[in-house]
Amino acid sequence: MSEPLLLLPGMMCDARLFGPQIMAFGQERAIHLPPVGLHDRIEAIAEAVLAGAPHRFALAGLSLGGIVAMEIARVAPNRVTRLALMDTNPLAETPAMAADREPQIARVMAGLLPEVMQEEMKPNYLAPGPGRQEVLELVMQMAMDQGEGVFVRQSRALQRRIDQQSTLRKLNIPTLVLCGEHDALCPVKRHEFMAELIPSADLMIIPGAGHLPTLEQPNATSAALEAWLAR
Repeated sequence: MSEPLLLLPGMMCDARLFGPQIMAFGQERAIHLPPVGLHDRIEAIAEAVLAGAPHRFALAGLSLGGIVAMEIARVAPNRVTRLALMDTNPLAETPAMAADREPQIARVMAGLLPEVMQEEMKPNYLAPGPGRQEVLELVMQMAMDQGEGVFVRQSRALQRRIDQQSTLRKLNIPTLVLCGEHDALCPVKRHEFMAELIPSADLMIIPGAGHLPTLEQPNATSAALEAWLAR
C-alpha cells in the first residue's frame, strides 16, 4: 500500500487549500491534514504534527506549511519518506519583516482581521487570470474560519522561525521544490536557490500560478506531485 501523505497548508488556510489534490490522491493513499495554527512556534507545530502522524509518511507543505515541513525533516528525518516544498522559504525571518508583522497583529487583535487579510492576500500574490477572484474568495473564507487567534499564533511562529538551509543540504530523500511562476511572496529565484541546496532535488515551476498553485493550477500541481510520489 502507498505510504500516507501529510499535507500542511499555508498561513490562514486549511484542507481546502489542497482540495484538488485530496480528490486526486485520496482514493489510493491515506491523507492526513493536521492543523498548523495551534501553537506560536514552528518547533511546537512540528512536534504536534509528529505526535499525530503515522510512523512513516510522505510530506508536502505550502508556504508556512513548507516551513513546518522543513522543521519536521530536521527533527525527524527517519520518519519522512519524501518531501515536497511548495512556495515557501527556508530562511529565517528578517528583522524588517518581523517588525512589519507587529501592526498587523495589533489590528487583528482589535477586530480587523478581514481588513488585514484583504491587504495581506494582495491579488498580485496570485497569477493574473479569470480564476484569480474565485481563489481569493476561498482564501478569505478560510481565513475568516480560522480566526484571529490562528493569525496571531502563526505570525509569531513565522517571526521566530530558524534558518533551514543546513536541513536542506542534509536531505537524502526524493524531494520536490515547486513554485508558481508568478509567486511574488516566495519568488522563483528563491526556489532555484533551495533546489541547488538539496542533493538531487526536482525543481518544478508551475506556469500560470502564483503563491497558491494547488488552487490556481490544480492539474499541473497534482501531476508534479504524482511524479514526486512515484519516485
